[in-house]
Amino acid sequence: MFIELGHFALTLAFAIALVQMVIPLIGAQKGWSGWMAVAEPAATAQFLLTGFSFAALTYAFVTSDFSLRVVVANSHTLKPMLYKVSGVWGNHEGSMLLWVLIVTLFGAMAAWFGGGLPPTLRARVLAVQSSIAVAFFAFILFTSNPFERLAVPPFNGQDLNPLLQDPGLAFHPPFLYLGYVGLSICFSFAVAALIEGRVDAAWGRWVRPWTLLAWICLTIGIALGSWWAYYELGWGGFWFWDPVENASFMPWLIAAALLHSAIVVEKREALKSWTILLAIVAFGFSLIGAFITRSGVITSVHAFASDPERGVFLLLILAVFMGGALTLFAARASVMEAKGVFGLASRETALVLNNILLAVAALVVFVGTIWPLVAEMFFDRKLSVGAPFFDMAFTPFMMVLGLIMPIGALLPWKRARIGVALRKLVPAMILAVALGALAYAMQSGKTALGPVGVAMGAWLISGAATDLLGRAGRGGLGAKLSRLTRLPRADWGKSVAHAGLGISMLGIAAVTAWQQEDIRVTQIGERFEVGAYGVILEKVERIEGPNYISTTATMSLWKGDRQISTLHPEKRVYPVAGMPTTEAALDNGLFRDLYLVIGDPQEGGGWAVRTYVKPFVNWIWLGALVMALGGGLSLSDRRVRVAAGARKSRAATPVPAE
Repeated sequence: MFIELGHFALTLAFAIALVQMVIPLIGAQKGWSGWMAVAEPAATAQFLLTGFSFAALTYAFVTSDFSLRVVVANSHTLKPMLYKVSGVWGNHEGSMLLWVLIVTLFGAMAAWFGGGLPPTLRARVLAVQSSIAVAFFAFILFTSNPFERLAVPPFNGQDLNPLLQDPGLAFHPPFLYLGYVGLSICFSFAVAALIEGRVDAAWGRWVRPWTLLAWICLTIGIALGSWWAYYELGWGGFWFWDPVENASFMPWLIAAALLHSAIVVEKREALKSWTILLAIVAFGFSLIGAFITRSGVITSVHAFASDPERGVFLLLILAVFMGGALTLFAARASVMEAKGVFGLASRETALVLNNILLAVAALVVFVGTIWPLVAEMFFDRKLSVGAPFFDMAFTPFMMVLGLIMPIGALLPWKRARIGVALRKLVPAMILAVALGALAYAMQSGKTALGPVGVAMGAWLISGAATDLLGRAGRGGLGAKLSRLTRLPRADWGKSVAHAGLGISMLGIAAVTAWQQEDIRVTQIGERFEVGAYGVILEKVERIEGPNYISTTATMSLWKGDRQISTLHPEKRVYPVAGMPTTEAALDNGLFRDLYLVIGDPQEGGGWAVRTYVKPFVNWIWLGALVMALGGGLSLSDRRVRVAAGARKSRAATPVPAE
């Protein structure tokens, strides 16, 4: 009965979404306050009903209700409870229900916290957001119903994909969806502003916190996915340029550009057209990601293998929303006239460069991701675009971005003298060059990647510190510290986020340039050396887990004559799913990881063992967390500023829609 109620709630939410899509939009056009007022309770009801439906599906997984087809295909009675819960979104149908739940969540939040918006704009934002929900409600109910029953339920399920039975993958999808599905509200603000016929500084203030929230969640989600790939897949890398990885990375790049361009709209009422376009494109990339992962056009460990019918439906959604939004964008070009004027040397120019570099970097990733499909469809050629292309084509844009970020942060608005900013950054420049030179002197090879990456990371971190200290003003240390504690959290957030990018860059460069790898066959009790460390394979035994059988090695790590750790790499086989997995063992450290993988037994005796020494690898994810922290600091300050902007906007005379 509970399952039927969940299905009914989903259908009722679809009906309410249809009402919310139409009635407030007509009310805003006609100026009928009663019709506009429908949007807020409808948005709340839509979210609560979808939440109830999601809870019903979760209940089915937790209780192993094998009368549901999706539970049979993705669960098992012996599976640990954490993976029973994560199995809800570890499949196509459940993940799409999570998708639409987040769409309705952001719509409800816009209703709850949008009291400062002009009534017509609020109604239009909620109507556009509901139109997105309508599209995905229809997609779920007509092509991907998670509540489909089986006439004859089996006694047990087929288990979840073993690769997804991991804590990292339990939390990675919700954060990722909060990120790139959350960009739907930015799209709604952009389309509503185009319908309204007004894009001004107040709009820039309103759209920034929503973009920031989505960007924070996307940052955390991408970091969790990268961390999972690093330790779970057993290959020792942190990023493979897989199409599904790229599908989340492209919206992240565009959202970062949108954050910075919205600042220019807010402060100077410039870049209006560009900012609206970024808001549209950011959500467009999210829809492209949904198509890539669910259409069956690519093969990936991350992808949901689905039938082409679903891909056509998603392609239709993409065409309708992107085509409609871009047509409206072209029709409303006249209302987005820039008012602010700025010089070539100014913070505005630095932010424009920031946007160009991020947008071109996203375009490079998009071309590399989609080109194999284009080549196969139009030229009948099978191509593979891998890491060498992305490393060569993408990295230069990010290096230039890293160079200009500390300078741009110190430039004043409207008109500036670059020499003044550069003089302030001389200590940061000296530190960056010195650390780069030290890294070059200490490394054994001649590659420039490590030293350049260290210098770039140090430049960004010290540049962020210089920006903060400059805002503390003159005086003694005590006076500066006192002023630093009183700085707006947005200033702290910006500097912390920029420093986080520097930390990640340093980690990426260091592990790429200086990691050590050893692959060999070793006997029980034999010691071998990898860099400064010794490794002994003590024993290998068979262990039965709750729903798997494990071949577990016991390996001791030594530094000289001192044992520093004992690790247990595994090879698991999940009998129900019939799939093996590799469970790497790690000795984590702030400055290096020791990474061990046990392979198969060899005919001549012994075991295949792969060992890595990875310097600074954890700085990659530490930097991502620092970036998310910086975003959180800024978001905590934005709420006050948005409220202030909203109070000012209510006193202004509204511009009627054309």
